[in-house]
Amino acid sequence: MIQPVAVIGAGPFGLSTAAHLRARGIPVRVFGEPMVSWRDHMPAGMLLKSTPVASNLDAPQPGHNLVDYCDAAGIPRLVTDEDIIPVETFIGYGEWFQQKLVPELERVRVVSVDRKKGGGFELKLDSGELFTARAVVVATGLSGLAHLPPELAAAAIDGPAPTAPVSHSSQHHDLSAFKGKELIVVGAGQSALETAALAAEAGAQVRIVSRGHGRVAFGAPPWKQPRLRPESPFGRAWSLWALSYYPQPYRYLPAETRHYLVRRVLGPLGAWWLRERFEGKVQVSEVERIVRAEAGPSNSGPSNSGPTLTVATPGGGTEQLTADHVIAATGYRVDIAAMDFLGHELRTQLAVSRGTPKLGAGYVSSVPGVYFTGLPSASSYGPVMRFVCGTEFASPRLAKHLAAAHG
Repeated sequence: MIQPVAVIGAGPFGLSTAAHLRARGIPVRVFGEPMVSWRDHMPAGMLLKSTPVASNLDAPQPGHNLVDYCDAAGIPRLVTDEDIIPVETFIGYGEWFQQKLVPELERVRVVSVDRKKGGGFELKLDSGELFTARAVVVATGLSGLAHLPPELAAAAIDGPAPTAPVSHSSQHHDLSAFKGKELIVVGAGQSALETAALAAEAGAQVRIVSRGHGRVAFGAPPWKQPRLRPESPFGRAWSLWALSYYPQPYRYLPAETRHYLVRRVLGPLGAWWLRERFEGKVQVSEVERIVRAEAGPSNSGPSNSGPTLTVATPGGGTEQLTADHVIAATGYRVDIAAMDFLGHELRTQLAVSRGTPKLGAGYVSSVPGVYFTGLPSASSYGPVMRFVCGTEFASPRLAKHLAAAHG
């Protein structure tokens, strides 16, 4: 009996990869809850920053784009750069894609993955089942990768949580809990700015604290994009065009350059449509850095504990900012060590660069048979792998490489 390929994760990259493998006739077992990060770790009422053309899950056959879902669901088509996608619509699209192309999805969690002597990998599921896979695709998305800077972690002794003084933006689905509260949101990217706007609309008093180079800014609307530059899913610019459509050469850049570009390209910037919901409703403090965060007494904050941030100001002084709660919208950081479902021995065998897996052609890691796609592949294939449209490049190439090596 031919051993199946295991795909761990059922978000956009996992579902797209599984669809391409199935189209090649490769037996696949896919594990996870469909679109779980989008459903459980994004705020209700969120709108996607990406345009419709940048929000398609790549499929091996036509008829499975976002616009096809709109037609099937009987809702208005989302087509132009001015069409804004509600997160609920995108979740529905992902679930429709799964039902159409990955119907055998198993809604169980992979507890551990270990190499087997003689080849293959042994996987243990939370159902207690053990089985052997000939190859493993890690497509776990943002799960377990939320980043909390050390200076904020000091005020979250038991870890970030909605009931602690400090939390991460991924821990909030319903921001109405902050009605009547004073809230600080740390960050300057879309997640921070939209979280702040949604919380303000829910009745909170909100302050954005942006650090260092992360100044609050918003992108240009589609009708103000430069016309004499090539189009990309993220706007008109030669650099964005190259990074979007030619990720393959990215692997050959020096490591320092690759990591820098992943951090800075398509970095902190609010969507054009968010500006009017933000300005005048959210207070902004642009600081050099956060010196420290401390939990302090509060009469109204969760668990009767409100934090104080000591910040270094541009003028060279310091200032203390207090609130009932701090939300760190400080993004995600790939760290193989945090992927504890990968066995210890397997993790130590993976070549890494700053905690991220070093990937070769076809998204294969240094351990033959182990593949990474989505965010963990960004340091090897570029910033486009942080976004749904990265499935167009990643999924067919990964499936082709895996088929050739393990078909």
